[in-house]
Amino acid sequence: MKGFVRAIQDGDKGMVFRNSVYLPFHLELLSVWIGKEMSLLAAPDLLTDFCDGNGQVAVREGERYTNLVFRKCGELRKDLGHDKGHVILHAAEKGSDIFRDENRHYIKVYFTNRHTLDFELVEDPYYL
Repeated sequence: MKGFVRAIQDGDKGMVFRNSVYLPFHLELLSVWIGKEMSLLAAPDLLTDFCDGNGQVAVREGERYTNLVFRKCGELRKDLGHDKGHVILHAAEKGSDIFRDENRHYIKVYFTNRHTLDFELVEDPYYL
């Protein structure tokens, strides 16, 4: 399976259903930011609890995908689609050394249409 950098460069698409996001790649997830574009003062929520049971984000891997379930969110597409907000994944390639700066990336998740997701690698999530 190709890594997320290659998948994003190739234009691979993801899916969203309610509070569940399907990514067409595997990754080592470090943190997730969810931000609504309400004002310049709006701060994104930083999610770091991915533990089984009471975590904010449940993570499961299939053979060719990663599924993220945002337990405390309603319908992501309605809440964040149409440029109302964004999700940023701070991640490293699966199996890479997460302690090396060059292995960590920010992935912006776009809610493009009914159930499709697009992705973009961003340098600095503070300047979107």
